Amino acid sequence: MIIYLILSAVLIVADQLLKSWVATNIALNTSHTLIPGVLSFTNLRNDGAAWSMFSGQQWFFYIVTIVALIVVAFLWRDSKNKPMYRLGLAFILAGAIGNFIDRLHQQYVVDMFQTDFINFPIFNIADMCLTVGVILVAVYIIFFDNDGGKQ
Repeated sequence: MIIYLILSAVLIVADQLLKSWVATNIALNTSHTLIPGVLSFTNLRNDGAAWSMFSGQQWFFYIVTIVALIVVAFLWRDSKNKPMYRLGLAFILAGAIGNFIDRLHQQYVVDMFQTDFINFPIFNIADMCLTVGVILVAVYIIFFDNDGGKQ
């Protein structure tokens, strides 16, 4: 169990450190190419969700995050001996807390990863953690949860 919490903590620290580095070293709303035609670092302040949904509605994100943390804690109880499921929950925990820290302190999150080959919202490590976590949990439930969620 502790290894998953350590992983969450490492991901949260990595998210916060990269956000801090980007905010300090890249001017706001400017980009620096990492891999030409593929990926750039862009310093963007996002007070909404992907595609600016719910922009400026911080109260909404506070509520959603608190509910998500309660749900993850509840699901964590039943995740013993289910490493893929617990790994997914650890990623969700890291992503939720990583963006929650920004929203509490700054009223926005710092996004930095810009895909140059496709029109996709700019995102950060916490967003990647949330995505990976949801995918892992979904894959576990669909393909490996033999009891169908029944205990």
